[in-house]
Amino acid sequence: MKRALENFLLEWSDRPDRLPLIIQGARQVGKTYLMKWLGTARFARTAYFNFDERPELKSLFEANKDVDRIITELGFAAGFRLDSDSLLVLDELQDCPEALGALKYFAERRPEIPVVCAGSLLGILLHSGHSFPVGKIEFATLHPMTFREVLPVWSPSSAEFLEGFGGLEAIPDYFFSDLQNLFKRYLVSGGMPQAVQALTESGTLEACDRVLDNLLLAYRVDLAKHPKASEVAKLSSIFDSLPSQLARENNKFLYRLVRSGARAREYEDSVEWLTRSGLVHRVHLVSKPGLPLKAYEDSNAFKLYALDVGLLRRLARLPASVYSDGDRLFTEFHGSLTENYVLQSLVAQDFMSINYWNSGNTAEVDFVVQDGQEVVPAEAKSATNVRSRSMSVYVQKFQPLIRIRYSLRNLDFWGGMLNIPLFMADWTQELIKKAKAEKGQSPR
Repeated sequence: MKRALENFLLEWSDRPDRLPLIIQGARQVGKTYLMKWLGTARFARTAYFNFDERPELKSLFEANKDVDRIITELGFAAGFRLDSDSLLVLDELQDCPEALGALKYFAERRPEIPVVCAGSLLGILLHSGHSFPVGKIEFATLHPMTFREVLPVWSPSSAEFLEGFGGLEAIPDYFFSDLQNLFKRYLVSGGMPQAVQALTESGTLEACDRVLDNLLLAYRVDLAKHPKASEVAKLSSIFDSLPSQLARENNKFLYRLVRSGARAREYEDSVEWLTRSGLVHRVHLVSKPGLPLKAYEDSNAFKLYALDVGLLRRLARLPASVYSDGDRLFTEFHGSLTENYVLQSLVAQDFMSINYWNSGNTAEVDFVVQDGQEVVPAEAKSATNVRSRSMSVYVQKFQPLIRIRYSLRNLDFWGGMLNIPLFMADWTQELIKKAKAEKGQSPR
């Protein structure tokens, strides 16, 4: 299954000025597979080391900071000499903080040796106070597979059609119906590679659910790795509260849904830990859609979304059988799967900032995204009824150039409203550019 990050990895490997690369991402999103793929695609040899599987390797980095000696000893362990034709892969890097610090010396003294690293809790290590090689490493982030990445596996013809679709006119009915059904399938499986593979190869929803259950168990094991035992129960409670948080009409995160009487000061560190681990996405409220959006964030008001829509469905114990029950999959618990899916898609497109906006108790817009010098409001609708009083309030107040509505309706652009079918959320950035051009403005 081809991943969008592959092109970046190939470009990185060909650059003469490359720095050691760290791939961030939650457990089981495909980091190890991609690193090994890169070794096969671009290098003569791959030296793969996993600090979790081989803890004795930590001593190579703990004993000294002589990068030449480290490279020599790693070569002995790999069975061949490490050189510019060898990709050095350091996996589960969070288990060896000294290796993170050593990346500085790889960059300064042995830049010809290509080094790529990853780890399931790497986001925690990077903020743990250990030695950090500022300016000496590069970063890339791997997310769960998007619908755009999964589609070529399930329907090559539909994927080819969408990739070649050039305008803002309606999708032909033949493709629209097929894409809608495939998208429903994606809401069931989500984008975790193992879940996609299980559903693809077996064709059964039960096989997909078994994978998702095992992944949730693995994440709970990660939660238990928190250095403070007192935090483990808090982390689990917050994670388990995601379905109830998102099922509310105004789904601002409420600590009282985690535990009765809970206070922010008791749980804010746990929320931060979950965010840095990559298990949740935190979206902050903005007071107004100004530039940059980050300047208008309210640090105390936010929503939490799950890493993956399939994991959220399983966490909520929503049976996969709703897949075959009309549009019920889109509307269960206030369309939370739809909203989580849209956020997941926006995150993967690397917008400059993703937030939400409200006006007291009178109106709330699901997302506002910063796209260059434009702030674009967007709402996620889980059915064909797309009326929105909140968007009307926003438009009257701020007069955005373009506004977005994700829904089950066909692609359309009229009067500044860009209606994007839910299955095309991964094409949002391209569609915004086309909409700007149609309004007579060059994309900025």
